[in-house]
Amino acid sequence: MSIPNFKHALSVKRADDFAQWYQEVVAEAEMAEESGVRGCMVIRPWGYGIWERIQRLLDDRIKATGAQNCYFPLFIPLSFFEKEAAHVEGFAKEMAVVTHHRLIGDGKGGLVPDPEARLEEPLVVRPTSETVIGAAMARWVQSWRDLPLLTNQWANVVRWEMRTRMFLRTTEFLWQEGHTAHADKAEAMAETLQILELYRAFAEGPLAMPVIAGEKPANERFPGADATYSIEAMMQDGKALQAGTSHYLGTTFAEAAGIRYQDREGGQQLCHTTSWGVSTRLIGGVIMTHGDDDGLRVPPQIAPWQIVILPMLRENDGDNALLEYCEALRAELAVRSALGEPVRVLLDKRPGKATQKRWAWVKKGVPLILEIGGRDADGGQVSVLRRHRLYNEAGKADFRAIARQQFVAAAATELECIQRELFEEARERRDSNIRRDINSLDELAQFYTEDAKFPGWIELAWSRPEGAELDAVADKLKALKLTIRNTPIDGAPVEGICPFTGKPAVERIYVARAY
Repeated sequence: MSIPNFKHALSVKRADDFAQWYQEVVAEAEMAEESGVRGCMVIRPWGYGIWERIQRLLDDRIKATGAQNCYFPLFIPLSFFEKEAAHVEGFAKEMAVVTHHRLIGDGKGGLVPDPEARLEEPLVVRPTSETVIGAAMARWVQSWRDLPLLTNQWANVVRWEMRTRMFLRTTEFLWQEGHTAHADKAEAMAETLQILELYRAFAEGPLAMPVIAGEKPANERFPGADATYSIEAMMQDGKALQAGTSHYLGTTFAEAAGIRYQDREGGQQLCHTTSWGVSTRLIGGVIMTHGDDDGLRVPPQIAPWQIVILPMLRENDGDNALLEYCEALRAELAVRSALGEPVRVLLDKRPGKATQKRWAWVKKGVPLILEIGGRDADGGQVSVLRRHRLYNEAGKADFRAIARQQFVAAAATELECIQRELFEEARERRDSNIRRDINSLDELAQFYTEDAKFPGWIELAWSRPEGAELDAVADKLKALKLTIRNTPIDGAPVEGICPFTGKPAVERIYVARAY
């Protein structure tokens, strides 16, 4: 459908300035705001409500694998990191360190660290928890009977980022991190891939965000890991977003932390461990996958409110009857189920013009908005606006008058349809922006230096180089501001020559610009 050029709710369009558009969506949808500390954000109720939905739905899936939730300290002794050199090297530049436990006056009205309150050992503010959880696992695992040990925690972490953007890359962010210990490599690898599939299904289900699940090249592995797997999503500007990772850590962390078990024959063996996580970065992915020039569009499964009822109040005696009608409608909808849960419906009784409140909810991306005036109530109907298909062919808000009972009966189906259509729209956009006909480095460079504003991804034949040969490829891509995203685990058979090494290809890779 062709939409005329008309004014949208946001002042910046995606096509004009995608980065600024993103920032405006975050602000206008009341997702988050600056906190006063560089790189740290205040997550507002609507943004946190989406995170709560993600957390609840994902937590159920994690527990279904057998993992149990626990909590570990925010502060980790520096010596824990020093036991694992490769790991600490990967995070050293991002670590925030606590060195004192008290402040004193400086005699000028300010405060300074008390020199006599210096800690005997510096404490690192948690950037990730492999080291501290490894120490606990070493205590908890004694015999083969204690395995597998499956843990998860929901927490905040701190990584001192130089360039920050809300939800996508912040100094402090929220996440879940799973950590498991196993008797052997086969069991640990099965766990790693099980979680990768869990993340893929979660992204493509509740988030309606299509992803490619695959293995990272050696130069993109988590510090200290033997293998790293990721789900990669394409944003509307063609860039890739790493939306979740699952790592097989081998025995590296077990050796550093002393995680051993007595096997059935009485011998001592090192555990094989894994770690995996997703974060509030998923919210940034939802914004950039589904947002439009009027704000956010939230998939119904993760929307804090799936339906919002807006009574057109006149501040007269007729308001009471209208509110009674709207409340009865809310109650009818609330006992219905959609997408496996009771429908989440809000009656917005706040004072103010209905049109202003409507556009506030449009920018927040609530899936269904109902505007109900006196005539609607008298006629037993509702006026429905679907957020993901906002306009008619004339460029006007596409309100549809529907009999009340008809809408109530069809509400669940409508929400399920919106969930499916958002995913299908995003998948079609992704698939149409993956090039598979580029066979040389020159063609690759030409593609990403052409005038196309939002180039997508390239799928290439790959010989799986390692070491210095891989580093040379990474340097060539870096010069084009590109990275290897992953090798799809379900990739089609490949023939031909790797354009980077000139050697026979053994698999396929995706190359893209990324967040």
